[in-house]
Amino acid sequence: MAQGLTKSFGTFTAVDGIDFAVERGEAFGFLGPNGAGKSSTMRMIGCVAPITAGTLRILGMNPVTDGPRIRARLGVVPQQDTLDIEMTVRENLYIYGRYFGMPRAELKAKVDALLEFAQLTDRAKSTVDPLSGGMKRRLTIARSLINDPEILLLDEPTTGLDPQARHVLWDRLYRLKQDGVTLVLTTHYMDEAEQLCDRLVVMDGGRFVAEGSPRSLIADHSTREVAELRFAPGANADAAVALAAAISGDRERVEALPDRVLLYVSDGEAALRRAHHLGLSPVSSLVRRSTLEDVFLRLTGRSLID
Repeated sequence: MAQGLTKSFGTFTAVDGIDFAVERGEAFGFLGPNGAGKSSTMRMIGCVAPITAGTLRILGMNPVTDGPRIRARLGVVPQQDTLDIEMTVRENLYIYGRYFGMPRAELKAKVDALLEFAQLTDRAKSTVDPLSGGMKRRLTIARSLINDPEILLLDEPTTGLDPQARHVLWDRLYRLKQDGVTLVLTTHYMDEAEQLCDRLVVMDGGRFVAEGSPRSLIADHSTREVAELRFAPGANADAAVALAAAISGDRERVEALPDRVLLYVSDGEAALRRAHHLGLSPVSSLVRRSTLEDVFLRLTGRSLID
């Protein structure tokens, strides 16, 4: 639980007085672009960076006085893998377990179970260096579980991975959640937040701009569907003005982006038909459901990937 949590670096405030609470067994996410304050928040939760102001309690303890006790019950997956690339997959797990003082006999069985969980049993004797990015990420997660943590902190867990590797990793994290592990993660991928999080906060400029389940955030801040229209270079602004006549509902609106125009509507196909009746001829068009990306655009006026 955090109240008024603040992290400053000189005159720059990275985290600006945020309040949140995470329930045991929950998957809780911080969604926002790079520089939003997500990683600074995670470092404070992980007891590796002191807070500047406010209060923070983790597992009922104060990180200022109980840092070592808290860290012993956490698993941490940093943004960048910190594996020993010259050691084997098994050795990376085994040595990390020894840091926690685990007996050798107990540790061998634990390493075997984690290799199976991470789908790395057949690579156990391989050095880390030649592994794919997805395999390294699964190994990092397996290593973070060596001490049976109650809370698993994941900072941008799938950044840089291809879609297939991301889906494999999501499956592993979903299994952990089913086993009762509390997940706290940061991401700037909207689909990742929707797949993994029971509840999340949308973060921008060190502050929270919205909080709720993925479904409730979309329902509260966007429309059911979005029609995307792409026009010739330089034509989006004029098209957006004309398209304002193609919307009718109180919550419907038009967003003109550099590469496309978005119509937030209840019925995307009907909106496209109205656009064509206005004499507009987009180069391409599609209709999709609203996502958390649309929520962020609505709340901040910019894209998650800006």
